Amino acid sequence: MNTGIRAFADLLEHDQRFKFEAYQFVRESLSYAHDVLRVSDDPAFSDEESRHLTGQQLCEACRRYALEQYGFLAKLVLNDWGIFTTSDLGEIVYNLIRIEQMRKSDSDRREDFDDVFAFETAFQPEFESLSKARV
Repeated sequence: MNTGIRAFADLLEHDQRFKFEAYQFVRESLSYAHDVLRVSDDPAFSDEESRHLTGQQLCEACRRYALEQYGFLAKLVLNDWGIFTTSDLGEIVYNLIRIEQMRKSDSDRREDFDDVFAFETAFQPEFESLSKARV
């Protein structure tokens, strides 16, 4: 068996807080940040030349990607996978770092993911006002 697959299987067996889908979601969110958010004019993602994201930026990418993919159900889907806080996203990231499926810089800290936003409000759909929609 491939060592990467074996490491992932061991991770899922030893740390059962998060489902496989949670790890896949974080990896997809990272790609989303690089492919979609970096090419936009969003100042939250354009302050660095490198492809490295901070913990806060990755949390925001996860939030936006979840809303884009799951809409009204984003929070429910993430909760089903074991993700209830941005700290959980940090735990997932650092588990992936530990099995060499993600990398970190010297300045990255696990605490960078703590309390980035509140899940209770972060996944509420954003509606345009009716007056803007008619213009």
